[in-house]
Amino acid sequence: MELWRRNLYILWGTQFAAMLGMNLVVPFLPLYIRSLGIVDPSALAMWSGVAFAGTFFAAFIATPLWGILGDRYGRKAMVVRAIVGLALSQVFIGLAQNAFQVVVFRVVQGAISGFIASSLALVSTNTPKHKMGYALGLLQSSTAAAMVLGPFVGGVLADLIGYRQIFFVTATLCGIGGIVVAATVIEADKGVRESRRYTVLENARLMLSDKHLRLVALALVMSQMAVLMIEPLFSLFIEEFEAETEYLATLTGGILSISGLFMVVSAPWWGHRNDRKGYRKNLTIAIGVIGVAYVCHALVTNLVQLGLLRAFLGFFRGGILPALYSLTSTHSPNDRKAGMMAIASSLTLLGNTIGPPLGGFISGHVGMSASFVINGAFLLTLSWILYRNLYDPQPVPLHATKEVAEEQA
Repeated sequence: MELWRRNLYILWGTQFAAMLGMNLVVPFLPLYIRSLGIVDPSALAMWSGVAFAGTFFAAFIATPLWGILGDRYGRKAMVVRAIVGLALSQVFIGLAQNAFQVVVFRVVQGAISGFIASSLALVSTNTPKHKMGYALGLLQSSTAAAMVLGPFVGGVLADLIGYRQIFFVTATLCGIGGIVVAATVIEADKGVRESRRYTVLENARLMLSDKHLRLVALALVMSQMAVLMIEPLFSLFIEEFEAETEYLATLTGGILSISGLFMVVSAPWWGHRNDRKGYRKNLTIAIGVIGVAYVCHALVTNLVQLGLLRAFLGFFRGGILPALYSLTSTHSPNDRKAGMMAIASSLTLLGNTIGPPLGGFISGHVGMSASFVINGAFLLTLSWILYRNLYDPQPVPLHATKEVAEEQA
């Protein structure tokens, strides 16, 4: 088996285990905080919001710094560091005695982890150019799969062993993953360079000054912002249907899982399509269709229609992030790939941070149905911008692709 495939499959399994652990924990974090003595509803909402946001904010700041170290000392080292840091942070959160400690350790988690960005950098620098779309699409599917299974498995474990013990289960999964990566992944390009070393500010300037990377940056923030405008409020939307809402959480989780399941299936397919046909056409189609799908949310009349629409939406969502990360890698210099992938990951986190409060503000002023229409308009505008301005990298000729594949077999 080619080295890049071997590394990809190992990192897929490791990322799945780590993200599964994260999704075991996240849905029950407010309940864990309540078990530590925060029982007032307003205080519980405040502490839970700070705990969630603290991780994203710390990761947004720290991830580019880890990317620079990846370029200097090797991307594999950063993957191992990130997943071990994730394991340690889960142990500390599991040992917390009050809500303040939970917030502090969640901030520490965001600051020292950065596992997804490190994995993306390692895969992108060790994969042949003509297989980049497939590789990053497959890697993205591990996160989507964990999002589908995590809440269900976490609910079962919470009933069996309690909330606190779930953090130790997550730490164990991450620790095992770190050992597997350290022992089995072989980095072809360790990222160590004798040339000058770049700062976070210099990488950020490159992202904003290069016309291709600037478009990617805009697409990362806008696409994630648009998606996260809606997802946190989705249970409220389901509640508006004239249906039995005794099992509202189960209905919400099930319908959200449909979208995640189709992302798992479609991400590698979109990756293959990107390798064959280029990114511009696929990105504009995927983002445009998702924009239309969000507008159609305002028109559905029952949960069956909603489930079908979410499946459709999930299939096209699988084509966005892997393509944007592939474009980031393609347009970045070899000695700055980890740093640039980290900047891209931070921009994704920025979209995740902006989306929920913006969605809450819009929904509070114009209602849920109008929020879907506005969200769709955001994405259709982004699709038009990419269609007019994005240019594909120089494609790899089909005969050259076959020759390279035969040489690596």
